[in-house]
Amino acid sequence: MNDYFQPAPHSKTEEVNARGEVSNLSARTRAIFTQIVDLYLETGSPVGSKVISTQMENALSPASIRAIMADLEAAGLLFQPHASAGRLPTETGLRLFVDGLLEVGSDIPKETRSRIDLECNANGVSFADALEQTTSALSGLSRCASLVITPKRDASIRHVEFVPLGRGVGGCARALVVIVNSVGDVENRIIDLPADLPPSALVEAGNFLSTVLAGSTLAEADHILKRDIAARRMEIDVLSRKVIDAGLAHLVDGAASTGTLILRGHANLLEDISAAEDIEKIRTLFSMLEIRENTRNVLESVQNGSGVQIFIGAENALFGNTDCAMIIAPYKDSEHKVIGAVGVIGPRRMNYARIIPMVDYTGEAITKMLSL
Repeated sequence: MNDYFQPAPHSKTEEVNARGEVSNLSARTRAIFTQIVDLYLETGSPVGSKVISTQMENALSPASIRAIMADLEAAGLLFQPHASAGRLPTETGLRLFVDGLLEVGSDIPKETRSRIDLECNANGVSFADALEQTTSALSGLSRCASLVITPKRDASIRHVEFVPLGRGVGGCARALVVIVNSVGDVENRIIDLPADLPPSALVEAGNFLSTVLAGSTLAEADHILKRDIAARRMEIDVLSRKVIDAGLAHLVDGAASTGTLILRGHANLLEDISAAEDIEKIRTLFSMLEIRENTRNVLESVQNGSGVQIFIGAENALFGNTDCAMIIAPYKDSEHKVIGAVGVIGPRRMNYARIIPMVDYTGEAITKMLSL
């Protein structure tokens, strides 16, 4: 797996140590830790003892709270950016807070469910378009940048058709190759045609491909077509064979696809970033995510885990210098196989309690759509 999706070398050890420390903390100490994280996620600023004392209606003095903060700092859950500041959660502390949310679980508003369901189940919309709409909806609902990793192009072919388009630039005849797969996706590609091709040759070529390739995947198309064209060469008109060869080249172009990444809502994330240096880091993050190898590795991380996966800051090298986090959930096909993922990228202090169940429900909604 790409190094970008390996945990930071120190994070596991720190997490284990911190878990041991947390188990020994009193309920009051854990409650103060939770309040500090809640306030940090809301404001993005260090949290002081006076603020916590006020929140607790002065049940504890600021001095007592400072002593508890010191214990939490010794446990590796908080840190103090400078001597006169309040405390912030460390990435280990934030991870434990988020893990607690995952264990407790949460629900999402009925209106949010309805919006996600609407985008996933729009009548007359292809799977690809539904993913586009769902990504945009998730971005708007979460106020973060959203992403969807679409499945590898290994769905079986249902139908192939050639549609004449006339002559293009330079007078070369062209045709549109329409490929319909088993999940209802329609892929259109334009090819150049041999000269003086009769319309019947296009029909014959489409019928042949639909018959020979029905039930096979794009990855299998090259082998199947070469074998069948060689065996049935006398049955296929010479001009039709040229059309098939031209169409085959375009089919095989997509056979090695490792999935596509859809990103929406970049502006939502950039709104939370003020420094020019940080904006450039965010842009670099998006560029890295758009590299197919990293896209595949994100998907592998989701496949190897269970349920919602969360990457926070330096836990992952890809996010190490961006002060960002990613929440991502898998979606499955009708055979319960993970084929893609949906999620959001936001600031490290995003509203995890609200967004985690939203991402989880979106993954479930896409899975349900693919099972219909």
